[in-house]
Amino acid sequence: MTPHRSRGRLGHLSLTWRVFAGNSIVLGIAVLVLALSPATVKVPTGLDEAVVLVGGIMAILLTNLLLLRRAFAPLSRLTELMRRVEPLEQGRRIPVYGDDPEVVDLTRAFNEMLDRLEAERRDSARRSLVAQESERRRVAQELHDEVGQTLTAIVLQLERLRRRAPAELQGGLAEAREGARASLEDVRRIAQRLRPEALEDLGLGPALETLCDRLSEQSGIAVHAQVHRNLGSITPEMELVVYRVAQEAMTNALRHAQASSVRVELQPGNGRLTLRVLDDGVGLDQPRPGSGIQGMRERALLVGGRVQVRQLGQGTEVRLELPVEGLA
Repeated sequence: MTPHRSRGRLGHLSLTWRVFAGNSIVLGIAVLVLALSPATVKVPTGLDEAVVLVGGIMAILLTNLLLLRRAFAPLSRLTELMRRVEPLEQGRRIPVYGDDPEVVDLTRAFNEMLDRLEAERRDSARRSLVAQESERRRVAQELHDEVGQTLTAIVLQLERLRRRAPAELQGGLAEAREGARASLEDVRRIAQRLRPEALEDLGLGPALETLCDRLSEQSGIAVHAQVHRNLGSITPEMELVVYRVAQEAMTNALRHAQASSVRVELQPGNGRLTLRVLDDGVGLDQPRPGSGIQGMRERALLVGGRVQVRQLGQGTEVRLELPVEGLA
């Protein structure tokens, strides 16, 4: 019982005092051995005496090293845990354990720092998202009202000119009219991409299905949607994050993955809303995530979720998980 209580009292000492105590013990033992040992050191020192001195010094240094490694072992474990923390994985913290006051205080300080960083990142992401969506709406409105109306007027004017023009000019005017009409369709498509009107008018489920249909029509690649309609009480911010992550993931798959099909799944369960975007393309070819993946992860942090991107046997899966109350 006595050794156990002694170890308990020593464990509650600060790191400074434990290092000091260890060194004192080593030096005390060395002095005691020298005092009780019959060995003497002459000048000049003989070979046998030098061997004894070197051996004694090495024994003292090795003992001191073992004591220091044991004293600093909790800090080494804490350092390894700190290196494993991913800043974009919300809520991940280092467990507080042990009797070392310095290690406990350092662990708590590190976790508190992560709390502050996450709070600041959420606030910054929220401000950035609001500003970004506001700018998207403004640009979409200007494209629709200014550029769209101008192109519509050009199309009508070219049609009137074609009807009045001589026969040899009608072909060129008709070609110019179709070019202006194609540009008008491009402007409308860009405006729709910038401002998800379907999300505001229909809700998340139908908006995702509409997005899948539109991207499939534009790309010629099959995009299948499997969307659960009863999504619980999700906030407008969550709906926007899910929509934008799905939009970015599908766009990446259609542009870069050389996929022949894409599947989008949105399912609730176990208190979470899970979005999965899967393609059968060539998979990931970048050692580090690009700005698109980084942007999806930052959006997910805004609403307490996380995005994971992993390579499948063939293709890639982008998974977004959001905690939602009221989902069984």
